[in-house]
Amino acid sequence: MATSATGHDTLLVRPAAAQDATGVASLLTVLGYACDRDEAAARLRAVAEEPGQQVLVADRHGCLVGLLALDIRYYLPLGGPTCRITALAVAAGEQRHGIGRRLLREAEQRARQAGAARIELTSGAQRGEAHAFYRACGYEEGALRFLKRLGA
Repeated sequence: MATSATGHDTLLVRPAAAQDATGVASLLTVLGYACDRDEAAARLRAVAEEPGQQVLVADRHGCLVGLLALDIRYYLPLGGPTCRITALAVAAGEQRHGIGRRLLREAEQRARQAGAARIELTSGAQRGEAHAFYRACGYEEGALRFLKRLGA
């Protein structure tokens, strides 16, 4: 857990817990993946059962203002673990206050501790502001990503 204080403001970065489902649902909706509290609770349970996956939240006095999900797995081409950030969201009224940077730093620290050779993330082509943010945090464009949706 990482805590920082700026003036009278204390932000705690910690692992998500079951009681965070409402806040997690809200932050996933900000990211464009709408779900309700029950669905968020089910997703948190599913992540908890997956080795290498973690959900971190930025908590300000009991209110969730940010979320980051990461997955650390062995990566055959590199011959070691790699970390993929699968979600990063900051509440609309809280953006541009360093919360996203704090969450990224925490993810990077956890990836290093796990022996990851690199950290990567994907971001939708339409998210220009997010791309500028990632570049400012030291991330660079990498491989082109291809998707194929699999129906039911």
